[in-house]
Amino acid sequence: MKTTFIDPTVEGIRKASIAIQNDELVAIPTETVYGLAGNAASPKAIAYVFEAKERPSFDPLIVHVSTQAQTCAKLEALKLIDTKTLSYSLIQKIDALLARFWPGPLTLLLPKNPEVSDLITSGLPQIAIRMPKHPIAQALLEISGCSLVAPSANRFGRISPTTAEAVFSELKDRIAWILDSGTCSVGIESTILGFTEEGPQILRPGGTSLESLETFLQERVLVAKGPLQAPGMLKSHYAPTKPFYLLPEKMNTLTSERFYPWIQHLPASQTASVGLLLLQGDPEQLGRNFRELTRKPVIAKSLSLSGDLSEIAQNLFQSMRALDDSECELIFSEPCLNTQGLGFAIADRLQRASHA
Repeated sequence: MKTTFIDPTVEGIRKASIAIQNDELVAIPTETVYGLAGNAASPKAIAYVFEAKERPSFDPLIVHVSTQAQTCAKLEALKLIDTKTLSYSLIQKIDALLARFWPGPLTLLLPKNPEVSDLITSGLPQIAIRMPKHPIAQALLEISGCSLVAPSANRFGRISPTTAEAVFSELKDRIAWILDSGTCSVGIESTILGFTEEGPQILRPGGTSLESLETFLQERVLVAKGPLQAPGMLKSHYAPTKPFYLLPEKMNTLTSERFYPWIQHLPASQTASVGLLLLQGDPEQLGRNFRELTRKPVIAKSLSLSGDLSEIAQNLFQSMRALDDSECELIFSEPCLNTQGLGFAIADRLQRASHA
């Protein structure tokens, strides 16, 4: 099928809503990344999402809701969640979280309503729900009159798209519509928060920091480890097509001795170039330093000259994709050593993208 870009005008959003109502898929902007949206109540649309993304059925989807659904009671009225197993105090806690962090990059994992398709939740008893902050996404939710499944608009396991052009490179001729609204402001996916007997736990770090959740809840928030419970928990994910390796330390301290174990990964050809993803600093200077270590041509990208975490997060996937599309044969990346705030999510994405 032919893929068409839609401008984010009133008429464009109306056209996208008609497509949604007709069980078609529309790539939409959110504040995190572009999502591949379909009617959450349509088995046909849900199946199309898995088909277009080549996504395995064991990986659940996130349902996106409008600003009219900012309490547990309203989510239950939409037949998305079932509060029977939730205590009164937990419902109060969840409602407080929704009032504070929605709309925004926070997904909650809650007991699903029996009417929710098992395909959405991969047969798991909980459903992942979030309320996007992006005005275009919210306008589409309001006009289409339905909740939307909207995983990242890319092929499964690949780099998440933060521009409409990146969506097109991933899904052209697989979907009919891309609602184009420029570059996403956050640049990494939402944080996924669940609830256990031990307390709240993060299943996937993202655009809402662990520290902000702990400050608001006034309790420790755990970090989940173990089997797949929510989207984005696979060990290998968000990865370029080219080999991607994490360096042992930042470029400004990396020595030939410390780099020695990574020499084995370098291409044999003297003219073959390597990519370098820098979290901060001057790409020209640090690229020259890396060339001295590798004895190869280097294509370097810096996510932030100053090392600002928000800027790093916003540019991460776009720069990773640019290196993947370049002539380099493999990519090295600096590690994210600052795991506070957004640093936790950035480190997570780099680790999941990397070759062990």
